[in-house]
Amino acid sequence: MNFNYHIPTKILFGKGKLEELSKIELPGKKALLVISNGKSMKRYGYLDKVISLLNENGITLIVYDKILSNPIKLHVMEGSKLARDENCDFIIGLGGGSTIDSAKSIALMAKNPGDYWDYINGGTGLNKKVLNGALPIIAITTTAGTGTDIDPWTVITNEKTNEKIGFGITETFPIISIIDPNLMLSIPPILTAYQGFDSLFHAVEGYIAKVATPLSDIYALKSIELITKYLPLAVNDGNNIEARTNLALASILSGMVESTSSCTSEHSMEHSLSAYNPNLPHGAGLIMLCESYYKFFASKIPDRFITMAKTMGENVSSLPIEEKPYAFITALIKLMKACNVDNLKMSDYSIKENEIETLAKNAISTMGNLFEVDRYTLSLDETINIMKKSYK
Repeated sequence: MNFNYHIPTKILFGKGKLEELSKIELPGKKALLVISNGKSMKRYGYLDKVISLLNENGITLIVYDKILSNPIKLHVMEGSKLARDENCDFIIGLGGGSTIDSAKSIALMAKNPGDYWDYINGGTGLNKKVLNGALPIIAITTTAGTGTDIDPWTVITNEKTNEKIGFGITETFPIISIIDPNLMLSIPPILTAYQGFDSLFHAVEGYIAKVATPLSDIYALKSIELITKYLPLAVNDGNNIEARTNLALASILSGMVESTSSCTSEHSMEHSLSAYNPNLPHGAGLIMLCESYYKFFASKIPDRFITMAKTMGENVSSLPIEEKPYAFITALIKLMKACNVDNLKMSDYSIKENEIETLAKNAISTMGNLFEVDRYTLSLDETINIMKKSYK
């Protein structure tokens, strides 16, 4: 009952909200528009639509289109140089979590000297203080999962050192976030599942973290409830606008959880997996780890696991007291099966079992701060054991 609360992002939520981009007040007249190196923004007409709406609003823009699914420092530095050279007033991230994360980091480096890793406070980062803030950021999300459109966090990989580390300051909160479920209808089933589970674990981790607050608990449990109900529907019918809308809402709530609580060491472990294996989708890595990870923690925080199990629809009343927390694992497995992601294998992404110790050490050295918010502090051996039990 002792916490601070600050979420300054203006949210435009609902079907058709993208249209408001043509008339809302924006923080300048020239923008750097950041998109991925994929084809979806162009194929589905999202890029042309956003450019047209911005032009109606009197905005000129430069497009930077190199962002990878696991974004890297090289592109942050390139994008920020382009923003400076073109005298951009603000940055727009259009797409999924990787694009919006990159937009945030580009916005930061557009106003600060040196290298992005100078400011990172884990691994080989120099932990320098950010003195000049960041350019204003507009987030236009086309996915429901990361929550980055409503939080200050950005996750970038240093491709030279295999370090994937989260970072953020007050100024990397987007000032405006447009969340239009119409932009999410084109997401393929498997990516819908990965993104939905990412959102789920943001909520779950925030709920079990020792820095959870009464407000973050409310957001977390509602997000868990919505994802449990609507993620299978969206995976099985991508055009189900009710399911898409509710998953978008769940993603907002999970982003609010990240802003008012924290992720835990599960995210550190996944970041090490995808830092070394950048073709591994973040949500897929979290799914691979989740059963072993939550089995370990269920006995450490039984009351919270029982509450989450009930929120996911499990009847725990008839279970022996010692089995009640593990009903959450049962619910989690049911949800994975309903979304066709219950048989993911690390080995399918070229991860080798004899690399686990290196990956566990990387998780602790790069994002050890998330281990510090666990209610039970994992040792290196326990971290290795969780990751090994997750291996297929």
